[in-house]
Amino acid sequence: MLEAAEIGRTEDPETYDARVPELRVELLNAQFDLRDADFPVILLVGGDDQIGSNDIVNLLNEWMDARYLRTRAFGPRSDEERERPPAWRYWRALPGRGEMALLLRAWPEGAIRDRVRRRLGKSAFEGRLDHIARFEDTLAQEGALLLKFWLHLPKKELEKRLARAKKNPEQNWRVTRTHGLLFENWDRVMPLAERLLSRTSTGTAPWHVVESTDPRHRNLEIGETIFRRLRERLDQTPPVADRHPTPATPTIEFERAADGVLARADLGASLSRDKYTKELAKRQRELAKLSLRARKKKVSSVLVFQGWDAAGKGGAIRRITKALDASDYQVVPVAAPSEEEQAHHYLWRFWRHLPRAGHMLIFDRSWYGRVLVERVEGYASPEAWQRAYPEIRDFEQQLTEHGTPVLKFWLQIDPETQLERFKARETTPYKKYKITDDDYRNRQKWDAYTIAIEEMIARTSTEAAPWHVIPANDKKYARVEVLKAVCRGLKKALG
Repeated sequence: MLEAAEIGRTEDPETYDARVPELRVELLNAQFDLRDADFPVILLVGGDDQIGSNDIVNLLNEWMDARYLRTRAFGPRSDEERERPPAWRYWRALPGRGEMALLLRAWPEGAIRDRVRRRLGKSAFEGRLDHIARFEDTLAQEGALLLKFWLHLPKKELEKRLARAKKNPEQNWRVTRTHGLLFENWDRVMPLAERLLSRTSTGTAPWHVVESTDPRHRNLEIGETIFRRLRERLDQTPPVADRHPTPATPTIEFERAADGVLARADLGASLSRDKYTKELAKRQRELAKLSLRARKKKVSSVLVFQGWDAAGKGGAIRRITKALDASDYQVVPVAAPSEEEQAHHYLWRFWRHLPRAGHMLIFDRSWYGRVLVERVEGYASPEAWQRAYPEIRDFEQQLTEHGTPVLKFWLQIDPETQLERFKARETTPYKKYKITDDDYRNRQKWDAYTIAIEEMIARTSTEAAPWHVIPANDKKYARVEVLKAVCRGLKKALG
């Protein structure tokens, strides 16, 4: 792929000078129109020509309105970034609908850099490429226009530039040590680049490999491609946005098995008050010691709580946090997404919350809303929530590969117990706020939710991140079982 780009294309200076003013106007108009569109644009610039990459980023900021072009250049990961999975910093840089981001030396170079520096073995490098391909496909499937440019410089041209730099002290500041290392390791880096390009160039997110020997050719090739692809997308009939459909009754595609995982939960399980008091104190002491070890060993963890309304999620979470130092955890209650969150992929707001090393992050409801409430209530199209299963598995896999255990809990109760708790809340002054008309309305869709839950568990319970279905008719029993599972998960992660 890279050798095929080495065809020595050049651009006539007069043609270039005549085309640039018109192209700048076209890019600005398209950029202005994008502000009212229902999709984001991600411009990915990188390659083995680092000087050319920097130049094209500066040029695009000159040609376009820099106020609406969010530019981010990525170098080696900071200490804070190394405490999260590699994709964390890239998710945080993603633009929302109607916005454009220009990313320099992002995830492609990050993967190659980690492989060259032996932070990734061969199989781990291939795994990183798989994550990249799924990440880019996820963005494209959600509607993002992802334009990827790999600026390639033939080895002989790089050698000439290094030689010229040595003779011209006024220009050698532009040739960094990285260029010398690239030239010295050319035979090792190029196969990695070829592999990355072939693995991650897809129908939804193809690579544009641009020979960078002639700056005029490079500039026009990239500018014209951006304008053409953006204009084509803007002129298309706007697609229906997954996050803003008119709620509709979903089509149920399969029947719930009588012996599903929820039906097998022993809802009669219970603990006496005395047994509960002893077990609770024991498990909280154990969790307190484990959290101290996790802090010292810098092992973070993510806990996910899902369950029926009034199943006891909040009570279970409070029994966990009571055993922890307040500086070691964060509880994130998940409600309807904000306007900013709606403008991004649904996983964006969860990626941005990921904890630093040694901390515990607890989600009270989570990304599983896409395959539960959004599915059942019709807020996500069938295509959108069906895509969510592999997206969620990949998200959780990246966490566990980073060494962050993902502990997922479904608190199961029966409809009779739920109704009793609803009635009790209505007569309890400090719990009245928890009851709404929607709670009673949702009871009418118990069977539809059960079907969605069964499929959710079946399709997202993995060896690294299994679901824990907790019988919760008896709150005391549920709280102790949750604490036991959390302690087991931390012990396994700590070794």
